[in-house]
Amino acid sequence: MKGCRPLSDEEVGLMARSFGGTFAERHKALFVVEHRTGFRMSELVSLRVGDVLQHGRLVDELSVQRRHMKGGKAGKTSGRTLKLHPDARAALSVWLEGLATMLKGTLDPQTPVFCSRVRNTDTGLRRAISREQAWRILKEAFQSNERSGTPGTHAMRKTFANRVYEKLNHDLGKPPNAMGHANIHATVSSLSFRDEEMDAAILAA
Repeated sequence: MKGCRPLSDEEVGLMARSFGGTFAERHKALFVVEHRTGFRMSELVSLRVGDVLQHGRLVDELSVQRRHMKGGKAGKTSGRTLKLHPDARAALSVWLEGLATMLKGTLDPQTPVFCSRVRNTDTGLRRAISREQAWRILKEAFQSNERSGTPGTHAMRKTFANRVYEKLNHDLGKPPNAMGHANIHATVSSLSFRDEEMDAAILAA
């Protein structure tokens, strides 16, 4: 999303500590998992408990089915799988424990990880929060910390892209896989905020 920027480590810490209310741990988990995986918000809200909790423990790798990905089609087997960062594991663990207490029982594998108060009339399970609600959650946290810039959920993907790019020694050939991009051009767009490198190259030429 044009205008979004990545968050600094300081801002990530501020955001993680700023959530409050009944669903504070859900909001924190949403924020941490997104900036530690780079998943699109539509991908995150598609996650079910069974996707992250198996045989009584959190999974080591987090997977999103192809049909929930941008441009995805039902029937395709190719999805996106990433290692689950320790920070994301910790935030998910706290939230799922709280969710089990809130629902007064064992979590149904089909319950959305990031669920709302509203229940599905057919299954009785809670519905997932919408992408719009997720955006409002992050926007409120962004504004409460008086951060500048566009507080879009895509800023979390840029934060993730920036970290991966740095850890891979600025190798543009690898981040597209981590980002779930079909081609490198989309990744370059996600890193377009790094204008300082372009400026330095121009001055050094």
